[in-house]
Amino acid sequence: MTSVLIVDDQPMQRFGFRMLLESQDDLKVAGEAGTGTDAVRLAAELRPDVVLMDIRMPGMDGIEATRRVVSTGDDGPRVLILTTFDMDEYAYAGLRAGASGFLIKDALPEELLAGIRAVAAGDAIVAPSLTRRLLDAYVDHLPAAPGTAAGPDPRIASLTDREREILTVIAQGWTNSEIAQRLHLAESTVKTHVSRILAKTGARDRVQAVIVAYDAKLVEPA
Repeated sequence: MTSVLIVDDQPMQRFGFRMLLESQDDLKVAGEAGTGTDAVRLAAELRPDVVLMDIRMPGMDGIEATRRVVSTGDDGPRVLILTTFDMDEYAYAGLRAGASGFLIKDALPEELLAGIRAVAAGDAIVAPSLTRRLLDAYVDHLPAAPGTAAGPDPRIASLTDREREILTVIAQGWTNSEIAQRLHLAESTVKTHVSRILAKTGARDRVQAVIVAYDAKLVEPA
């Protein structure tokens, strides 16, 4: 059973999400929050599997709340953020803060449910190609991730040459099957490399790995 914390400053919006989630046998509502501050507190208290996070809220917004929720470590909740437009600086900032994906607020119910399930399973639900479009659009306009220092990025220091190559093409939007075909590797080998890259860089998923690649200057904005 996947538990979900609903975060939205609009009570009717929260009610709609609750009704949708409670109609599913494999999902349950862990709690609701109307502010970013309450979201951080309840995420720590309730330990949901997924936080469904609205971005634009008064006071602490969903970006800062996301940053604080995911800072608890790999065993903490995964965040699925809600935004108004896919090509939106808020969507980019949410991913930069550590979210595992985002959905448009008017997404179809089945898309929302599929997104929650995917994030709960440890998958990122934003295609790397879309992540790259966001990074290309906003990476020069928003600050780097907190703690990112000038000079060589220590997160990629332990990568082998092959792992660095694969991280670079992940950031260019290649799928596992494309990497396997173009680099003449078995897809199982690619998956092993990807798992090692995530572990070594501290990235929770492929979306965060793309951000690491940009921070480390393995990929430059188009």
